[in-house]
Amino acid sequence: MSQGNRIDVHHHVIPPDYAKLLHDKGIQPGGIPLPEWSAQQSLRLMDANGIATAILSVSTPGVWFGDAGEARRWARRVNEYAAGVVAERPDRFGMFATLTLPDVDGAIAEANFALDELHADGIVLLANNGGSYLGDPAFERLLGLLDERGAVVFVHPGELPGDPVEGIPSFTADFLLDTTRTAISLILSGAMERYRRVRWILAHAGGFVPYVAHRILLTTLRTEPKWKLAALALDRNRAVAHRMEMFQRFWFDVALSSTPATYPSLLAVADRAKVLYGSDFPFAPKLAVKYMRQEHERADLTPQTRSAIDRSNAERLFPRLAQPIPTNGDDR
Repeated sequence: MSQGNRIDVHHHVIPPDYAKLLHDKGIQPGGIPLPEWSAQQSLRLMDANGIATAILSVSTPGVWFGDAGEARRWARRVNEYAAGVVAERPDRFGMFATLTLPDVDGAIAEANFALDELHADGIVLLANNGGSYLGDPAFERLLGLLDERGAVVFVHPGELPGDPVEGIPSFTADFLLDTTRTAISLILSGAMERYRRVRWILAHAGGFVPYVAHRILLTTLRTEPKWKLAALALDRNRAVAHRMEMFQRFWFDVALSSTPATYPSLLAVADRAKVLYGSDFPFAPKLAVKYMRQEHERADLTPQTRSAIDRSNAERLFPRLAQPIPTNGDDR
């Protein structure tokens, strides 16, 4: 397949020294062995799947291992590494900067540095940080900064703040619950209302969010008087549509979720102009990326919707990618 024109917003970078750190600590992200990664491997995968540009991000566990100083050093190292990859091929790569949560002061400093000095395309935040979800009041100062900056924030799941189930890798279902929990946290805390300039991208089609959206809607009404619940039932079209609008503020990537089974729920809830292509490489190996891309291509989507998911929706988030960027050479 030729280079194509897709923009992949869910594509991971694994700097070599960071990979060694995880190996030394015995960490298997998502309950699976850490895959190999290089920029050349990404480019080959991209060319094989019609991906023009991939926005790089560090996956779970991020850089927090219990010490703020260590987290700040590693955030700077992985961000400068990713920025170097982008500098080599700005036509093929972008980056989401890694922060230091739950260290809020370090996160604010690194966000400013990455956005101003490294020209990051956005920020990646784990869904929970030290067991706290993104709507937690402890993170208000960071969310305020990201709102002031109008930042694009890619929300990636991590390990749940609880023991895993033996025999079930956490990426299989726990990741989806982690994303769902943080989306609910942002809604119930009022953060979605207070920080409306933040563009939130939820990974993996939002976890369970589309499927349980009406259950979440009812949760938001748990303190409402009964007469308001009765009004919801009597005037369903207007009242429900108003409440469901909160889900349309989120952006959703379709990494490992671009299937004929997933799209009906997702597109029934999401704003179609806010659905984005994602591959999840290299944690999704190349055969899995190919399979999901083929499922995406056979899903019952209009040509306009498919084209928007593949590229034009992402161009609104990343205007620099809307115009051709001079290349720095070939992909050898």
